[in-house]
Amino acid sequence: MLESVLYTAGAIANGGRDGRVISDDGNLNLRVATPVELGGAGGATNPEQLFAAGFAACFHNALLLVARQARQDVTGSSVTARVGIGKLTGSVGYSLRVDLAVELPGVALEAAHELIAKADTICPYSNATRGNIVVTHQVG
Repeated sequence: MLESVLYTAGAIANGGRDGRVISDDGNLNLRVATPVELGGAGGATNPEQLFAAGFAACFHNALLLVARQARQDVTGSSVTARVGIGKLTGSVGYSLRVDLAVELPGVALEAAHELIAKADTICPYSNATRGNIVVTHQVG
């Protein structure tokens, strides 16, 4: 449960997976298309790419925060999110999975795992997906 809402983003979609998404402030205005792998034409971004971008940016920000608190230098770090979509077992529905690859050059493996675990507890995307979809973390 949220204690309070600090910011609300809004976007409108027209045309589903083969249409357009526009944020309420106009900063995001993209054509979307079903990927070729899902039987579409491709050639434009898709909801999974947008989710991957948001998750990667949010998790990296959480990682930067916990690294700063731990006085760890994470210069050159990055987070790559790969979002997969597939059918739910025994269902007609679909779901997602997220694999996060975290690059932490110069950080010892044990310290990297600790930072990732702490980032996972504060990242809003991690908190929203926990228990709902598979999310993995890998140190690159």
